[in-house]
Amino acid sequence: MTDFFSRSLIVHEQLRGKIGMVARMPVKTADDLSIAYTPGVARPCEVIAKDPSRAWDLTIKNNSVAIVSDGSAVLGLGNIGAHAAIPVMEGKALLFREFAGIDAWPICLDTQDAQGIIDTVRRIAPVFGGINLEDIAAPKCFAVENQLQDLGIPVFHDDQHGTAIVLLAALINAAKVVDRKLTDMRVVINGAGAAGTAIARLLRCVGHDPNVCQSVLDVIVCDSRGAIHQNREGLSPEKQQLLTYTNRENQHGSLADVLKDADVFIGVSKGNLLKPSHVKSMSKNPIILAMANPIPEIMPDEAIAAGAAIVGTGRSDFPNQVNNVLAFPGIFRGALDSRSKRISEEMKIAAAHALADCVHEPTAEMILPNPLDQTVAPSVAAAIHRVATAADGT
Repeated sequence: MTDFFSRSLIVHEQLRGKIGMVARMPVKTADDLSIAYTPGVARPCEVIAKDPSRAWDLTIKNNSVAIVSDGSAVLGLGNIGAHAAIPVMEGKALLFREFAGIDAWPICLDTQDAQGIIDTVRRIAPVFGGINLEDIAAPKCFAVENQLQDLGIPVFHDDQHGTAIVLLAALINAAKVVDRKLTDMRVVINGAGAAGTAIARLLRCVGHDPNVCQSVLDVIVCDSRGAIHQNREGLSPEKQQLLTYTNRENQHGSLADVLKDADVFIGVSKGNLLKPSHVKSMSKNPIILAMANPIPEIMPDEAIAAGAAIVGTGRSDFPNQVNNVLAFPGIFRGALDSRSKRISEEMKIAAAHALADCVHEPTAEMILPNPLDQTVAPSVAAAIHRVATAADGT
């Protein structure tokens, strides 16, 4: 078995950084220097001072994204801090460049205070056309993202919405494979953090006008104490909000209790929580999307042996990898190209459908395209651009 951990450490030590800056303008002559810097650069500065929107035409703003993290919820490693988060943010920047041609910058902040993060992002925002929030723990991530929606550029927490978009695309194609209507399915989500909350929120839009977003799917969200229901005491405001569009029958009990006769299990929690007996208690040919990393809630072979029709995980060594790289490069490409001020629910739904359509004939082993498929980002970007321009009436 390949030891990716050791190999990754060796490569990182050799490269000392996976990304670097490349000059787009040569500086070989005195004329070059006078145009790129003094005295010529004064003119674009004056133009932008009169009309700040011209920064989109005259600077790197039109193709730049800040990847902002406080290192409080990195992968499955937890709160490892700003310095230890740098390799992940570098990796994300590399993927932005490789799949969407976007220049992205790792911004790892030495604060884990929500207001500190908000204030810092506001101060650096003029340089960027978008902000990708990353690996910021819940519930702090909700407040940070919500309070930055007035920046005039998209602020998108990928752990929430990127995961939800790819998950929805997987579910759209999985429903085709098992020949069921997505809107008729009963779904159980295990995990009420950033990803679980965003998935539940996006699923409520399925089958309805995304601007209305009323619940259609029968969705129950569980946390470590079991089902989140109306009679539970001590619920956080975020979990109370979940109940406005989930668990409409107010079911109580453990994960095992609410999984009985369910059609779909979505795991964004911890490894090895789902047992074969749980899968057997679900409806016939259930869909299992177990995305805990590095160990999924149940291993695919166990789930299939217990009767699962389709299994997806977050890992690249199993079929149906639910990988955010399928979403975020195209989402930001489309947002930058259309100069969107935010990523709407309608855009997220459109991105999910565009991603699902990248698999022309879904099968149990392929409900999502390969994460390395270079056609995915342009397809998602086109969907984002189409919705954005329609909303602007252009």
